[in-house]
Amino acid sequence: MKIGGIAFLAGLAVAVIGAFIEVSWFPLLLVVIGLVVGLLNVSGSETKGFLIACIAFLMASTAIYPLEDALNSFAGVGNIIGNIMHNIGYMVGAATLIVAIKALFDMGKD
Repeated sequence: MKIGGIAFLAGLAVAVIGAFIEVSWFPLLLVVIGLVVGLLNVSGSETKGFLIACIAFLMASTAIYPLEDALNSFAGVGNIIGNIMHNIGYMVGAATLIVAIKALFDMGKD
């Protein structure tokens, strides 16, 4: 497994743990992990699909916030899901930034 893949899985674990416990430096850690994922895990042929998936995820994570109240009626699940998606958003946002910059440089080479 590549370092970027391990970083991605570690980021998911940190995002889930961060939904249950409040640690002030978890968002910074997730951003750093996202930067590593963006630099090491996404190759040229995966760029387009990765960017589309990231945009879809970030839009979905924003859209779920109004549903949190409805989902909270099921043992507080709404807050947990919202926190997990918000935490993953830190990582995905940083990875998206790096991959988008790499894509711009690649397009500028032509």
